[in-house]
Amino acid sequence: MKAVVLDTDDRFHLTEMPDPIPGPGEVAIRVSHAGVQYGDVLARDGHFPLPRPFVPGFEAAGEIVAVGDGVAATRVGEQVVALIDGGGYAEIVTAPGVLAIDATGVDPRTAGGFGWVTPTAYDLIHTTARVRTGDRVLIHAAAGGVGALAGQFAAAAGAARIVGVVGNAGQVEPARGFGYHEVLVRDRFPAALGDERFDVILDPIGGATRVANLARLAPHGRIAVYGNIASFEPITVSANDLLMQGQSLLTYNSSLASQTRPERLADSASRAMALVADGSVRIDVTAEYGLADVETAIADLADGRTHGKVVVRVG
Repeated sequence: MKAVVLDTDDRFHLTEMPDPIPGPGEVAIRVSHAGVQYGDVLARDGHFPLPRPFVPGFEAAGEIVAVGDGVAATRVGEQVVALIDGGGYAEIVTAPGVLAIDATGVDPRTAGGFGWVTPTAYDLIHTTARVRTGDRVLIHAAAGGVGALAGQFAAAAGAARIVGVVGNAGQVEPARGFGYHEVLVRDRFPAALGDERFDVILDPIGGATRVANLARLAPHGRIAVYGNIASFEPITVSANDLLMQGQSLLTYNSSLASQTRPERLADSASRAMALVADGSVRIDVTAEYGLADVETAIADLADGRTHGKVVVRVG
């Protein structure tokens, strides 16, 4: 099979490899589309302890072509989205059967964009921050894969006001179509908000932005942290200060959930998939690359040249 390998030279190479064979509890999937996500950037930059050479790609959509022991043979032929820990940029990938989510009724390109971002956005809104009717919600990276979906999920949950923050002016208009009442470029945050406070803030940025978010939190508000795009430097938060205002700082780690509570993650993914299938939520696939262009796709994401969701066409 053809696959893209990230080697010790920090470059991506298209090569031939043997087809993988599913082990116990696994399925093998013939990949149609693979999603590009920020985990690819972190892997490229050495933030994940993955031995090289290895095949990157953490989400893939396609058809189950074989199953391992313990997986029903009737799943062969099923159209699925797989949440995986690598191997997606290849013609065949193996995945845990529990995290191969039924994607019947969803077109392959859209399924390729579903990936980790959709259940992550679903859980951030519904499970972690628990957005309620009337809440005021602030979402950073609003034009990204998670942000585009989180805005829609927040609107469906009854949020009264949803404000998005994006990295550059070119991302403002694309973000407006995903449930946001207002979209700010990051260099205008937080000054453009005046004294406004929020009940829920989604923060994948970190660093100085995280400190600014704490100052924008309303009494009984919740900050949900799920990344460190700007900086891995830790910040200090006073639990006593949070307690006095009834505030909470929560975290969400979908990769950890896939290892420790895969059934719960699969349940959230299935619920989110149903909303995509019936048209309630739209996945904004804005760019499609070929398998030979994985390196460019990841660089474009890292440099903020894309918005919404980016996919690689494999099959």
